[in-house]
Amino acid sequence: MSFSFPAGFARRMERLLAEDWPRVAAAYEEPLRRGLRVNGLKCTPAQLLAQFPLPLIPSPFAAGSFFVQGEWKAGTDPLHHAGAYYMQEPSATSAVTALAPQPGEAVLDLCAAPGGKSTQIAADLRGEGVLWCNEFVRERARALMQNLERCGVRNAVVTSSDTASLCAGLTERFDAVLVDAPCSGEGMFRKEPAALAQWSEELIRQCAARQTRILDDAAQAVRRGGRLLYSTCTFAPEENELAVCRFLASHPDFCLEDLSALPFGRPGFVWEQVVPFAAGEIQPDVPLTRCRRLLPGDGGEGHFLALFRREGNSPSLPFTAPEKERKKSPFCNSFNDLYFQCFSGSPYGVPSAEGTWIRLLPEKISPSFLKVRGVISAGVTAAEIRRDRLEPAHGLFLAAQPGECLRRVNFAREDPLLSAFLRGEEIPVESPSGYTAVLAGGVTVGFGKCSGGRLKNRYPKGLRLLSR
Repeated sequence: MSFSFPAGFARRMERLLAEDWPRVAAAYEEPLRRGLRVNGLKCTPAQLLAQFPLPLIPSPFAAGSFFVQGEWKAGTDPLHHAGAYYMQEPSATSAVTALAPQPGEAVLDLCAAPGGKSTQIAADLRGEGVLWCNEFVRERARALMQNLERCGVRNAVVTSSDTASLCAGLTERFDAVLVDAPCSGEGMFRKEPAALAQWSEELIRQCAARQTRILDDAAQAVRRGGRLLYSTCTFAPEENELAVCRFLASHPDFCLEDLSALPFGRPGFVWEQVVPFAAGEIQPDVPLTRCRRLLPGDGGEGHFLALFRREGNSPSLPFTAPEKERKKSPFCNSFNDLYFQCFSGSPYGVPSAEGTWIRLLPEKISPSFLKVRGVISAGVTAAEIRRDRLEPAHGLFLAAQPGECLRRVNFAREDPLLSAFLRGEEIPVESPSGYTAVLAGGVTVGFGKCSGGRLKNRYPKGLRLLSR
Protein backbone atom coordinates (compact mmCIF):
# COMPACT_ATOMS: atom_id res chain seq x y z
CA MET A 1 0.00 0.00 0.00
CA SER A 2 1.30 3.45 -0.87
CA PHE A 3 2.39 5.78 1.92
CA SER A 4 -0.47 8.17 2.69
CA PHE A 5 0.46 11.85 3.06
CA PRO A 6 -1.80 14.65 4.32
CA ALA A 7 -3.22 16.36 1.23
CA GLY A 8 -1.94 19.76 2.32
CA PHE A 9 1.56 18.39 2.86
CA ALA A 10 1.65 16.77 -0.58
CA ARG A 11 0.57 20.04 -2.23
CA ARG A 12 3.30 21.96 -0.42
CA MET A 13 5.96 19.42 -1.39
CA GLU A 14 4.87 19.47 -5.06
CA ARG A 15 5.16 23.25 -4.96
CA LEU A 16 8.55 23.11 -3.26
CA LEU A 17 10.20 20.24 -5.14
CA ALA A 18 8.38 20.30 -8.50
CA GLU A 19 9.53 17.35 -10.64
CA ASP A 20 11.69 15.97 -7.81
CA TRP A 21 8.68 15.28 -5.54
CA PRO A 22 7.70 11.89 -7.07
CA ARG A 23 11.21 10.56 -6.41
CA VAL A 24 11.17 11.78 -2.80
CA ALA A 25 7.65 10.40 -2.28
CA ALA A 26 8.74 7.03 -3.65
CA ALA A 27 11.51 6.85 -1.03
CA TYR A 28 8.80 6.55 1.64
CA GLU A 29 7.92 3.11 0.24
CA GLU A 30 11.42 1.82 1.08
CA PRO A 31 12.06 0.09 4.43
CA LEU A 32 12.99 2.41 7.28
CA ARG A 33 16.73 2.17 7.99
CA ARG A 34 17.67 1.91 11.65
CA GLY A 35 21.04 2.93 12.96
CA LEU A 36 23.44 3.23 15.86
CA ARG A 37 26.45 5.34 16.75
CA VAL A 38 29.45 3.92 18.55
CA ASN A 39 30.18 5.84 21.75
CA GLY A 40 33.81 6.84 21.40
CA LEU A 41 34.11 7.53 25.14
CA LYS A 42 33.75 3.82 25.91
CA CYS A 43 34.22 1.79 22.75
CA THR A 44 35.84 1.77 19.33
CA PRO A 45 34.09 0.85 16.07
CA ALA A 46 36.39 -2.17 15.69
CA GLN A 47 35.54 -3.31 19.22
CA LEU A 48 31.80 -3.13 18.55
CA LEU A 49 31.98 -4.66 15.06
CA ALA A 50 33.77 -7.68 16.53
CA GLN A 51 30.89 -8.36 18.94
CA PHE A 52 27.68 -7.03 17.42
CA PRO A 53 25.41 -9.87 16.23
CA LEU A 54 24.04 -8.09 13.13
CA PRO A 55 25.84 -6.59 10.12
CA LEU A 56 26.70 -2.91 10.49
CA ILE A 57 27.12 -0.73 7.40
CA PRO A 58 29.00 2.57 7.84
CA SER A 59 26.87 5.66 7.29
CA PRO A 60 28.27 8.84 5.69
CA PHE A 61 26.82 11.17 8.33
CA ALA A 62 29.30 10.78 11.21
CA ALA A 63 32.37 8.82 12.18
CA GLY A 64 31.30 5.69 14.05
CA SER A 65 27.72 5.87 12.77
CA PHE A 66 26.23 2.74 11.18
CA PHE A 67 23.10 1.38 9.54
CA VAL A 68 21.88 -1.74 11.36
CA GLN A 69 21.02 -4.55 8.96
CA GLY A 70 18.01 -6.28 10.49
CA GLU A 71 15.62 -5.93 13.41
CA TRP A 72 17.28 -5.07 16.71
CA LYS A 73 16.11 -4.38 20.24
CA ALA A 74 18.91 -2.82 22.24
CA GLY A 75 17.20 -2.92 25.66
CA THR A 76 18.46 -6.40 26.54
CA ASP A 77 21.93 -6.06 25.04
CA PRO A 78 24.73 -5.84 27.64
CA LEU A 79 26.78 -3.62 25.33
CA HIS A 80 23.93 -1.11 25.21
CA HIS A 81 23.65 -1.20 29.00
CA ALA A 82 27.38 -0.46 29.07
CA GLY A 83 26.99 2.59 26.83
CA ALA A 84 29.09 1.12 24.04
CA TYR A 85 26.66 2.54 21.51
CA TYR A 86 23.61 4.78 21.18
CA MET A 87 20.64 3.85 19.00
CA GLN A 88 20.32 6.83 16.66
CA GLU A 89 18.84 7.35 13.22
CA PRO A 90 22.02 7.79 11.14
CA SER A 91 21.15 11.05 9.39
CA ALA A 92 20.37 12.58 12.82
CA THR A 93 24.11 12.47 13.52
CA SER A 94 24.75 14.97 10.71
CA ALA A 95 24.15 18.05 12.88
CA VAL A 96 27.05 17.39 15.25
CA THR A 97 29.28 16.56 12.29
CA ALA A 98 28.49 20.00 10.87
CA LEU A 99 29.09 21.68 14.25
CA ALA A 100 32.46 19.87 14.58
CA PRO A 101 33.10 20.18 18.35
CA GLN A 102 36.76 20.05 19.34
CA PRO A 103 38.33 18.74 22.57
CA GLY A 104 38.54 21.50 25.17
CA GLU A 105 35.70 23.60 23.78
CA ALA A 106 32.65 24.76 25.72
CA VAL A 107 29.55 23.51 23.89
CA LEU A 108 25.86 24.16 24.58
CA ASP A 109 23.18 21.72 23.37
CA LEU A 110 20.13 23.90 23.88
CA CYS A 111 17.34 21.39 23.08
CA ALA A 112 19.10 18.27 24.21
CA ALA A 113 16.73 15.42 25.17
CA PRO A 114 16.85 12.49 24.85
CA GLY A 115 20.61 12.87 24.43
CA GLY A 116 21.67 11.46 21.06
CA LYS A 117 23.42 14.63 19.96
CA SER A 118 24.65 15.47 23.48
CA THR A 119 26.40 12.12 23.82
CA GLN A 120 27.80 12.54 20.30
CA ILE A 121 29.22 15.94 21.27
CA ALA A 122 30.63 14.44 24.46
CA ALA A 123 32.50 11.81 22.46
CA ASP A 124 33.97 14.51 20.22
CA LEU A 125 35.09 16.53 23.28
CA ARG A 126 36.84 13.40 24.67
CA GLY A 127 36.19 14.44 28.25
CA GLU A 128 37.85 17.84 27.79
CA GLY A 129 36.04 21.18 28.04
CA VAL A 130 32.40 21.69 29.07
CA LEU A 131 29.19 20.23 27.68
CA TRP A 132 26.07 22.09 28.81
CA CYS A 133 22.82 20.27 28.00
CA ASN A 134 19.42 21.89 28.39
CA GLU A 135 15.94 20.42 28.13
CA PHE A 136 12.87 22.43 29.06
CA VAL A 137 10.60 19.44 29.80
CA ARG A 138 11.69 18.06 33.17
CA GLU A 139 10.72 14.44 32.48
CA ARG A 140 12.70 14.46 29.23
CA ALA A 141 15.63 16.00 31.11
CA ARG A 142 15.69 12.93 33.37
CA ALA A 143 16.00 10.66 30.32
CA LEU A 144 18.82 12.91 29.11
CA MET A 145 20.65 12.50 32.42
CA GLN A 146 20.32 8.72 32.27
CA ASN A 147 21.77 8.58 28.76
CA LEU A 148 24.68 10.84 29.68
CA GLU A 149 25.46 8.58 32.65
CA ARG A 150 25.18 5.39 30.61
CA CYS A 151 27.56 6.80 28.03
CA GLY A 152 30.16 7.70 30.68
CA VAL A 153 30.10 11.49 30.19
CA ARG A 154 32.20 13.24 32.86
CA ASN A 155 32.03 16.91 31.88
CA ALA A 156 28.31 17.63 31.39
CA VAL A 157 25.93 20.03 33.11
CA VAL A 158 22.18 19.44 32.71
CA THR A 159 19.59 22.18 33.08
CA SER A 160 15.83 22.24 32.67
CA SER A 161 15.15 25.85 31.80
CA ASP A 162 13.50 28.07 29.23
CA THR A 163 16.04 29.19 26.65
CA ALA A 164 15.58 32.92 27.30
CA SER A 165 16.46 32.72 31.00
CA LEU A 166 19.26 30.23 30.46
CA CYS A 167 21.07 32.04 27.66
CA ALA A 168 20.74 35.44 29.36
CA GLY A 169 22.79 33.97 32.20
CA LEU A 170 25.34 32.33 29.89
CA THR A 171 26.24 35.25 27.62
CA GLU A 172 29.23 34.60 25.33
CA ARG A 173 30.35 31.52 27.25
CA PHE A 174 30.34 28.94 24.44
CA ASP A 175 32.59 28.18 21.52
CA ALA A 176 29.75 26.27 19.87
CA VAL A 177 25.97 26.10 20.35
CA LEU A 178 23.63 23.51 18.88
CA VAL A 179 19.96 24.32 18.37
CA ASP A 180 18.27 21.12 17.24
CA ALA A 181 14.96 22.90 17.29
CA PRO A 182 11.54 21.50 18.06
CA CYS A 183 9.84 21.35 14.66
CA SER A 184 6.85 20.02 12.74
CA GLY A 185 8.72 16.74 12.20
CA GLU A 186 7.92 16.24 8.52
CA GLY A 187 11.20 14.42 8.03
CA MET A 188 10.23 11.83 10.64
CA PHE A 189 6.88 10.73 9.14
CA ARG A 190 8.09 7.15 8.60
CA LYS A 191 9.76 6.88 12.00
CA GLU A 192 7.17 8.69 14.12
CA PRO A 193 3.53 8.21 13.02
CA ALA A 194 2.46 10.83 15.60
CA ALA A 195 4.21 13.52 13.52
CA LEU A 196 2.15 12.44 10.52
CA ALA A 197 -1.10 12.57 12.49
CA GLN A 198 -0.36 16.00 14.01
CA TRP A 199 0.76 17.75 10.81
CA SER A 200 -0.88 21.03 9.84
CA GLU A 201 0.14 24.33 8.34
CA GLU A 202 -0.78 25.99 11.62
CA LEU A 203 1.73 23.74 13.38
CA ILE A 204 4.40 24.87 10.90
CA ARG A 205 3.66 28.52 11.70
CA GLN A 206 3.76 27.86 15.45
CA CYS A 207 7.07 25.99 15.17
CA ALA A 208 8.62 28.72 13.00
CA ALA A 209 7.76 31.40 15.56
CA ARG A 210 9.19 29.30 18.40
CA GLN A 211 12.36 28.51 16.44
CA THR A 212 12.95 32.21 15.81
CA ARG A 213 12.72 32.90 19.55
CA ILE A 214 15.07 30.04 20.41
CA LEU A 215 17.66 31.16 17.85
CA ASP A 216 17.50 34.71 19.19
CA ASP A 217 18.13 33.36 22.69
CA ALA A 218 20.93 31.07 21.54
CA ALA A 219 22.81 33.89 19.84
CA GLN A 220 23.54 35.47 23.23
CA ALA A 221 25.45 32.40 24.40
CA VAL A 222 27.90 32.30 21.45
CA ARG A 223 31.29 33.91 21.95
CA ARG A 224 32.67 36.20 19.27
CA GLY A 225 34.19 33.91 16.67
CA GLY A 226 32.05 31.01 17.89
CA ARG A 227 29.62 28.80 15.98
CA LEU A 228 25.86 28.29 16.07
CA LEU A 229 24.42 25.22 14.34
CA TYR A 230 20.69 25.25 13.60
CA SER A 231 19.01 21.98 12.62
CA THR A 232 15.52 20.61 12.13
CA CYS A 233 13.98 17.35 10.94
CA THR A 234 11.40 18.97 8.70
CA PHE A 235 11.07 20.14 5.09
CA ALA A 236 9.03 23.34 5.59
CA PRO A 237 10.94 26.40 4.28
CA GLU A 238 9.33 28.51 7.02
CA GLU A 239 11.27 26.43 9.55
CA ASN A 240 14.47 26.13 7.50
CA GLU A 241 15.80 28.57 4.88
CA LEU A 242 13.33 31.27 5.90
CA ALA A 243 14.37 30.84 9.54
CA VAL A 244 17.92 31.49 8.34
CA CYS A 245 16.73 34.66 6.58
CA ARG A 246 15.01 35.91 9.73
CA PHE A 247 18.06 35.21 11.88
CA LEU A 248 20.54 36.93 9.56
CA ALA A 249 18.28 39.97 9.24
CA SER A 250 18.06 40.42 13.02
CA HIS A 251 21.65 39.41 13.85
CA PRO A 252 24.07 41.27 11.55
CA ASP A 253 27.00 40.10 13.69
CA PHE A 254 26.50 36.53 12.42
CA CYS A 255 27.38 35.16 8.99
CA LEU A 256 26.22 31.98 7.24
CA GLU A 257 28.96 29.40 6.75
CA ASP A 258 29.16 27.16 3.68
CA LEU A 259 28.39 23.48 4.37
CA SER A 260 28.97 22.28 0.81
CA ALA A 261 32.09 20.35 1.84
CA LEU A 262 30.04 17.90 3.91
CA PRO A 263 30.10 14.43 2.30
CA PHE A 264 26.33 14.02 2.43
CA GLY A 265 23.10 15.75 1.53
CA ARG A 266 22.39 18.49 -0.99
CA PRO A 267 22.49 22.31 -1.00
CA GLY A 268 19.75 24.29 0.69
CA PHE A 269 16.95 25.52 -1.53
CA VAL A 270 17.50 28.73 -3.49
CA TRP A 271 15.50 31.86 -2.71
CA GLU A 272 13.21 31.32 -5.70
CA GLN A 273 12.11 27.96 -4.28
CA VAL A 274 11.29 29.25 -0.81
CA VAL A 275 9.94 32.73 -1.52
CA PRO A 276 6.40 31.42 -2.25
CA PHE A 277 6.32 30.36 1.42
CA ALA A 278 7.73 33.64 2.73
CA ALA A 279 5.80 36.00 4.99
CA GLY A 280 7.86 39.16 4.83
CA GLU A 281 11.32 37.60 5.09
CA ILE A 282 14.11 39.43 3.29
CA GLN A 283 16.46 37.68 0.89
CA PRO A 284 19.94 37.58 2.46
CA ASP A 285 23.03 38.73 0.60
CA VAL A 286 24.52 35.21 0.79
CA PRO A 287 23.17 32.17 -1.07
CA LEU A 288 20.89 29.87 0.92
CA THR A 289 22.60 26.99 -0.85
CA ARG A 290 25.27 27.30 1.85
CA CYS A 291 22.82 25.38 4.05
CA ARG A 292 22.48 21.60 3.79
CA ARG A 293 19.38 19.48 3.28
CA LEU A 294 18.77 15.76 3.57
CA LEU A 295 15.71 14.30 1.88
CA PRO A 296 14.36 10.75 2.01
CA GLY A 297 16.43 8.85 -0.52
CA ASP A 298 19.64 10.64 0.56
CA GLY A 299 20.49 7.79 2.94
CA GLY A 300 18.29 8.78 5.86
CA GLU A 301 15.24 10.77 6.89
CA GLY A 302 14.62 14.50 6.43
CA HIS A 303 17.02 17.03 8.00
CA PHE A 304 18.12 20.63 7.55
CA LEU A 305 21.40 22.18 8.69
CA ALA A 306 22.61 25.79 8.82
CA LEU A 307 25.87 26.89 10.42
CA PHE A 308 26.37 30.48 11.59
CA ARG A 309 29.56 32.09 12.85
CA ARG A 310 29.65 35.16 15.07
CA GLU A 311 31.98 37.83 13.79
CA GLY A 312 35.02 38.88 15.80
CA ASN A 313 37.31 36.76 17.92
CA SER A 314 37.37 36.59 21.69
CA PRO A 315 37.69 33.69 24.12
CA SER A 316 34.58 32.33 25.76
CA LEU A 317 33.87 33.74 29.21
CA PRO A 318 34.75 31.40 32.10
CA PHE A 319 32.20 29.42 34.11
CA THR A 320 33.18 30.99 37.39
CA ALA A 321 31.54 33.08 40.10
CA PRO A 322 32.79 34.34 43.47
CA GLU A 323 32.84 31.44 45.92
CA LYS A 324 31.13 32.07 49.22
CA GLU A 325 32.68 30.73 52.39
CA ARG A 326 30.80 27.55 53.22
CA LYS A 327 31.32 24.51 55.36
CA LYS A 328 32.53 21.60 53.29
CA SER A 329 31.12 18.17 53.99
CA PRO A 330 33.67 15.87 55.66
CA PHE A 331 32.63 13.24 53.15
CA CYS A 332 34.13 15.36 50.37
CA ASN A 333 37.48 15.13 52.15
CA SER A 334 37.19 11.35 52.49
CA PHE A 335 36.03 10.78 48.91
CA ASN A 336 39.58 10.54 47.61
CA ASP A 337 40.21 7.59 49.91
CA LEU A 338 37.25 5.78 48.40
CA TYR A 339 38.34 6.69 44.89
CA PHE A 340 41.82 5.28 45.40
CA GLN A 341 40.31 2.03 46.68
CA CYS A 342 38.69 1.55 43.27
CA PHE A 343 40.78 3.31 40.64
CA SER A 344 44.30 4.27 39.63
CA GLY A 345 45.15 7.88 38.86
CA SER A 346 43.52 10.94 40.39
CA PRO A 347 39.85 11.99 40.48
CA TYR A 348 38.92 14.01 37.41
CA GLY A 349 36.59 16.50 39.11
CA VAL A 350 35.84 18.45 42.28
CA PRO A 351 33.92 16.49 44.98
CA SER A 352 30.76 18.23 46.12
CA ALA A 353 28.08 17.02 48.56
CA GLU A 354 24.47 17.30 47.38
CA GLY A 355 22.01 15.77 49.83
CA THR A 356 22.97 12.12 50.26
CA TRP A 357 25.27 12.09 47.21
CA ILE A 358 28.80 13.11 46.31
CA ARG A 359 29.23 14.40 42.79
CA LEU A 360 32.44 15.00 40.85
CA LEU A 361 31.86 18.43 39.32
CA PRO A 362 33.64 19.49 36.10
CA GLU A 363 36.85 21.28 37.06
CA LYS A 364 36.24 24.23 34.70
CA ILE A 365 33.01 25.24 36.47
CA SER A 366 32.92 26.76 39.92
CA PRO A 367 30.25 25.36 42.28
CA SER A 368 28.81 28.85 42.78
CA PHE A 369 28.30 29.26 39.05
CA LEU A 370 26.17 26.11 39.02
CA LYS A 371 23.55 27.92 41.09
CA VAL A 372 22.27 29.37 37.79
CA ARG A 373 18.55 28.74 37.38
CA GLY A 374 17.55 25.25 36.33
CA VAL A 375 20.72 23.21 37.03
CA ILE A 376 19.63 19.69 37.94
CA SER A 377 22.91 17.80 37.65
CA ALA A 378 26.58 18.35 36.93
CA GLY A 379 29.51 16.03 36.42
CA VAL A 380 29.32 12.45 37.65
CA THR A 381 27.27 10.92 40.47
CA ALA A 382 30.25 9.53 42.33
CA ALA A 383 29.22 8.16 45.74
CA GLU A 384 26.30 7.71 48.08
CA ILE A 385 26.50 8.88 51.69
CA ARG A 386 25.28 6.07 53.92
CA ARG A 387 25.33 7.07 57.58
CA ASP A 388 29.04 7.28 58.41
CA ARG A 389 30.50 5.91 55.20
CA LEU A 390 30.60 6.34 51.43
CA GLU A 391 29.73 3.76 48.80
CA PRO A 392 30.69 4.25 45.16
CA ALA A 393 27.86 5.04 42.75
CA HIS A 394 26.96 3.31 39.50
CA GLY A 395 27.85 6.46 37.54
CA LEU A 396 31.40 6.51 38.88
CA PHE A 397 32.12 3.11 37.35
CA LEU A 398 30.28 3.83 34.10
CA ALA A 399 32.54 6.87 33.62
CA ALA A 400 35.68 4.81 34.25
CA GLN A 401 37.92 3.29 31.61
CA PRO A 402 38.62 -0.42 32.19
CA GLY A 403 42.33 0.23 32.68
CA GLU A 404 41.59 2.68 35.49
CA CYS A 405 39.75 0.04 37.56
CA LEU A 406 41.98 -1.67 40.13
CA ARG A 407 39.77 -4.76 40.16
CA ARG A 408 37.71 -5.86 37.19
CA VAL A 409 36.05 -8.93 35.75
CA ASN A 410 35.29 -9.16 32.05
CA PHE A 411 32.50 -11.27 30.55
CA ALA A 412 31.79 -12.01 26.92
CA ARG A 413 28.62 -10.39 25.66
CA GLU A 414 26.77 -13.76 25.55
CA ASP A 415 28.03 -15.05 28.92
CA PRO A 416 25.11 -16.18 31.15
CA LEU A 417 26.92 -14.72 34.18
CA LEU A 418 26.78 -11.28 32.59
CA SER A 419 23.03 -11.64 32.07
CA ALA A 420 22.70 -12.74 35.69
CA PHE A 421 24.60 -9.64 36.81
CA LEU A 422 22.29 -7.39 34.76
CA ARG A 423 19.32 -9.06 36.48
CA GLY A 424 20.77 -8.04 39.84
CA GLU A 425 21.95 -11.48 40.92
CA GLU A 426 25.01 -12.33 42.96
CA ILE A 427 27.55 -14.16 40.78
CA PRO A 428 30.76 -16.17 41.27
CA VAL A 429 33.96 -14.35 40.22
CA GLU A 430 37.71 -14.73 40.50
CA SER A 431 38.83 -11.38 41.86
CA PRO A 432 40.49 -9.97 44.98
CA SER A 433 38.11 -8.61 47.60
CA GLY A 434 36.82 -5.09 47.20
CA TYR A 435 34.76 -2.97 44.84
CA THR A 436 35.10 -4.55 41.40
CA ALA A 437 34.20 -3.27 37.95
CA VAL A 438 32.11 -5.54 35.74
CA LEU A 439 32.91 -5.37 32.03
CA ALA A 440 30.72 -6.46 29.11
CA GLY A 441 32.91 -7.33 26.17
CA GLY A 442 35.62 -5.05 27.52
CA VAL A 443 33.29 -2.11 28.29
CA THR A 444 32.45 -1.08 31.86
CA VAL A 445 28.80 -1.83 32.62
CA GLY A 446 28.64 -1.61 36.43
CA PHE A 447 30.24 -2.86 39.63
CA GLY A 448 29.82 -5.03 42.66
CA LYS A 449 31.68 -5.85 45.86
CA CYS A 450 33.74 -9.01 45.75
CA SER A 451 34.28 -11.19 48.79
CA GLY A 452 35.16 -14.87 49.02
CA GLY A 453 34.81 -15.51 45.31
CA ARG A 454 31.32 -13.96 45.10
CA LEU A 455 30.31 -10.59 43.65
CA LYS A 456 27.57 -8.82 45.60
CA ASN A 457 25.57 -6.97 43.00
CA ARG A 458 25.38 -3.15 42.87
CA TYR A 459 23.57 -2.84 39.54
CA PRO A 460 20.71 -0.29 40.00
CA LYS A 461 17.29 -1.88 40.39
CA GLY A 462 15.65 0.46 37.89
CA LEU A 463 18.05 -0.64 35.14
CA ARG A 464 17.97 -4.39 35.68
CA LEU A 465 16.80 -6.90 33.13
CA LEU A 466 13.62 -8.72 33.99
CA SER A 467 14.22 -12.07 35.66
CA ARG A 468 13.56 -15.13 33.58
